Amino acid sequence: MKERIIRFVAGALVLTSVLLAYFVAIEWLFLAGFVGFNLFQSSMTKFCPLEKLLDIFIKDE
Repeated sequence: MKERIIRFVAGALVLTSVLLAYFVAIEWLFLAGFVGFNLFQSSMTKFCPLEKLLDIFIKDE
């Protein structure tokens, strides 16, 4: 369940960032870069801030 939420949030943030960069200001691409960097570092370190946050609110059975 948490994995799906993490993937959804990451995808939604990247798509939102690209749309905002196109329609509002190019600086919104920094958000997409941050999300991409976070995905990269979490694959190397196995530490994901969103996963830790979800641990507080969602209890796996």
